Amino acid sequence: MKYLYAAFMGLLQGVTEFLPVSSSGHLSLFQTFFKGTAPDNLFNVLLHFATLLAVCVVYRQDIAQMVLEFFRGVRALVSGDSRGEKVPPARRLVLMVILGTLPLFLVLPFKDKVEALGASPLFIGCALLVTGLLLFASDRFSPGHRKTERTMTVADALLVGCGQALAVVPGLSRSGTTISAGMARGLDRPFAVRYSFLLSLPAVLGATLLEAVDVVQEGIDAALIPQYLVGMVVAAVSGYFAIGLVKLLADKGKFGAFAYYCWAVGALAILAALFFH
Repeated sequence: MKYLYAAFMGLLQGVTEFLPVSSSGHLSLFQTFFKGTAPDNLFNVLLHFATLLAVCVVYRQDIAQMVLEFFRGVRALVSGDSRGEKVPPARRLVLMVILGTLPLFLVLPFKDKVEALGASPLFIGCALLVTGLLLFASDRFSPGHRKTERTMTVADALLVGCGQALAVVPGLSRSGTTISAGMARGLDRPFAVRYSFLLSLPAVLGATLLEAVDVVQEGIDAALIPQYLVGMVVAAVSGYFAIGLVKLLADKGKFGAFAYYCWAVGALAILAALFFH
């Protein structure tokens, strides 16, 4: 594996993982039309870990508070001191993330069949068109009287979580689907973005750990470690700035600007699949 390839795959992962344009869809199209090779299992795990670090850096204060409140909540629950206590926002956010993660377990039995859809560029193109529609609609939701972790409901968390579960379909953007679902449920725009990325942590961490088990069994080629590190650094840095861009555009009500990109790529993928593939 060459360093340039490692850097390119890191950039592709870091940017498309957080911008609402579907990382799985772009990787599939890259492999299909440009005869690109997919990263090996270890490299794939490391790239996902790098993007996980990017989220942790951006939201380090939230995560620190959530971890602290999680253990405080467990202690209060065990000791029975939680009655009548006003639940801190960070502790409530922990609960909302847990609830939002639950719908993912519904798609686990169909994981392989769903991932197999990524082999069809025609399907990917259609899914990108749907992603564009979701993004376009997201800017049309009223920005007034919006919910945060203090006021969002169990139903809000579960429905955004259903959006995340649906986004395992190749070509549907995870961030785009969950942020749009959050806005549709009345979440404050900045909070919808924050909740979406925090919600990704258990999902990405869980998937990464499962893949890591297979990687350890396959063995590691130590000669490729420098290239792996290059890809990780590029993925983490590009992911960090991609999160910042999403936050900026969502705050300004311009999140739907990504819709035009998804429509363009989706339409090109469909045309290429019908006439050239």
